[in-house]
Amino acid sequence: MSATFLDQLKGHTVVVADTGDFQSIQKFRPRDATTNPSLIAAAAKMPEYQGVVDEALKWAKKQAPGKHEDEQIKLAVDRLAVEFGMRILEVVPGRVSTEVDARLSFDQAASEAKARQLIAMYEAAGIKKERILIKLAATWEGIKAAENLEKDGIHCNLTLIFGFHQAVACCEAGVTLISPFVGRILDWYVKNTDQKTYAPSDDPGVVSVTKIFNYYKRHGYQTEVMGASFRNVGEITELAGCDLLTIAPKLLDELQSTTGTLPKKLSVEAAQTAGVEKIHVDKATFDAMHQQDRMAFDKLAEGIDGFSKAITDLENELKPRLASI
Repeated sequence: MSATFLDQLKGHTVVVADTGDFQSIQKFRPRDATTNPSLIAAAAKMPEYQGVVDEALKWAKKQAPGKHEDEQIKLAVDRLAVEFGMRILEVVPGRVSTEVDARLSFDQAASEAKARQLIAMYEAAGIKKERILIKLAATWEGIKAAENLEKDGIHCNLTLIFGFHQAVACCEAGVTLISPFVGRILDWYVKNTDQKTYAPSDDPGVVSVTKIFNYYKRHGYQTEVMGASFRNVGEITELAGCDLLTIAPKLLDELQSTTGTLPKKLSVEAAQTAGVEKIHVDKATFDAMHQQDRMAFDKLAEGIDGFSKAITDLENELKPRLASI
């Protein structure tokens, strides 16, 4: 019997589960797992995880007795992300990504403080910081926060990567990992151009991640590339060989049920011959390139707004439950 695409992909690339549902993670046995506010909010609504939600609310009330409800709720949401992270780490052998509040994306100091708070929660539960990736939006402020955190041994995953300038700024800052969003790039091109369909190899998101991967490997950067936000299996198979790929359960299921030959598409060797010139990105360059890249400008703002809304919605849903505890 032929090996499944998922089994073959694991031979080329580190497979990461993109979900807060640790029962799905148990099924596919990835090395790592990632979460984001939308995924945490979705998991928090599942009946099987109501005990996890209650634990987070009880913890927040105990930690901040007498504090205003809003402060307790913010603490509970952070704790909920950590609670899911802790349970995920019981299933995966590697790392879990836990995201800093997206509403802090343009505040470097607040982002750093929140990251350290999340790490302290994990360490208080006996989990070493080496198993955590702190997710930050790849604004200039988020990248600079990550640069400082990395110097203190707190590893970061810079998310909502849409533009090449973001990727270059991240590797120059020495961040551990970036998450370029493949499917959301495709979404923008389908919406904003006349072309509505793409072959997998011509998919704008695939092209973007391939360019970033080749640039990093060609110029010797240690920052890992983790393709994310996939719309179809074709996008995934075109990036076989990328350092990591974080994949939603639905597409993991499809990969697991597909057989045939899955060739490696990206490699360090091929990257050495890629014609990607080295550039430097300071804040002025970052801002100028970001203004010129309409897709990256639109999608970064949209992504931050979406994750911020997910957190606010979750806080509002938790308030009545907090009051009843």
